[in-house]
Amino acid sequence: MGMTVVEKILARAADRPSVTVGDVVEPRVDLAMSHENAALVINQYQEVFQGTGIAPKVWDPSRIAIIFDHRVPAESPKTATNHKKIRGFVAANGITKFHDVRGDVGGICHQILPEYGYVRPGYVVVGTDSHTTSHGALGAFSFGVGATEMASAWALGIAVNIEVPATIKVVVKGEFPPMVGPKDLILHLIGLLTAQGANFKVLEFHGETIRQMSTSGRIAICNMSVEAGATSGIVPGDAETVRYLREEAGVTDAIDCVTPDADASYVRTVEIDVSALAPQIACPHMVDNVKPIEQVLGIPVQQIVIGSCTNGRLDDLAAAAAILRGKKVAEGTRMLVFPASSKIFAQALDQGYIHDFMRAGAVVMNSGCGPCLGVHEGALGDNEVALSTTNRNFKGRMGNPTGEVYLCSPVVAAASAITGVITDPRKG
Repeated sequence: MGMTVVEKILARAADRPSVTVGDVVEPRVDLAMSHENAALVINQYQEVFQGTGIAPKVWDPSRIAIIFDHRVPAESPKTATNHKKIRGFVAANGITKFHDVRGDVGGICHQILPEYGYVRPGYVVVGTDSHTTSHGALGAFSFGVGATEMASAWALGIAVNIEVPATIKVVVKGEFPPMVGPKDLILHLIGLLTAQGANFKVLEFHGETIRQMSTSGRIAICNMSVEAGATSGIVPGDAETVRYLREEAGVTDAIDCVTPDADASYVRTVEIDVSALAPQIACPHMVDNVKPIEQVLGIPVQQIVIGSCTNGRLDDLAAAAAILRGKKVAEGTRMLVFPASSKIFAQALDQGYIHDFMRAGAVVMNSGCGPCLGVHEGALGDNEVALSTTNRNFKGRMGNPTGEVYLCSPVVAAASAITGVITDPRKG
């Protein structure tokens, strides 16, 4: 029996000729990523060596990435002190893939990793963040772990006790209609599968629509795979993967794409035709509470958010800016824009998109997780409604348990900012 992409990656990383669903392996880690929660990992890591007399040094500093993004700049003395602690650890261990609070190399971890070529096809990537699934867009097996598991990875260079997951094959065909795109596809899929429909499984994306999709779109769908319960989402490496890594990430060394065997075994196959897909909205308070936009038109919105690791890339900002250009954000509605990285921010500035947003009345923020996290910038007031391009809408997600968060694509967010109510961008 042949193997899926993830089975091939795990077999290689565990030095085994093959693996099957349910096997428990300890694969070598190619990249280990943390953000501010590296402070928790450091605590766990130091406990591993406590009382041993061994100086704690990470297994391979070149394979560890730490990116400040959740609370930047620091919003409290506690966060600032944790940042300081992490900086000291980074310096002591010679970790070079470190992105501090800076305006030139900063950004959200799930944008920084692909943007700097830190992720490659066939990699095993672990991250102390649930949306580490994003990096499956580049053909890696990428998944979230806890602080203790990450401390083990830092010390040993392996992921401990990984059960080989089953894989759901998602085949997507058709051409997206105008004003419909990858965010609508993944919201639709989550609605079909439900929030538990892919628990402990991998979503492996195929079909002509995926082959024609940009890496930016692939990141969006893999990013939100976890909202269906998936361990990871993955797009098998192909020509677009190589193009992105060469032309945009500046990778010059060998790129080895991993593809599934023709006789690979899947636990389920889901087929989707996007040709007639409408803009999709995830309604409060669950990401799988998905409805076509026609069912929620006219709902008043107090806050619009465009950005995040899901939809803060240049093509997202370009699409939103095109709708807002020459128009104004509605009175009584505020709009926040969070580019996913400093590089994207600079590109958007060069292209005039930042000016379009500001002239329309939007507040453009530094690159970071902002209101998506709900503890830093852009919290909701009591009983306020937000429409956001982020990836979660759980109660309290945007900082206030009485608020409501609807999830959408950048073009829906932009069109709705102008009217102050949920608006179909196709009717503009």
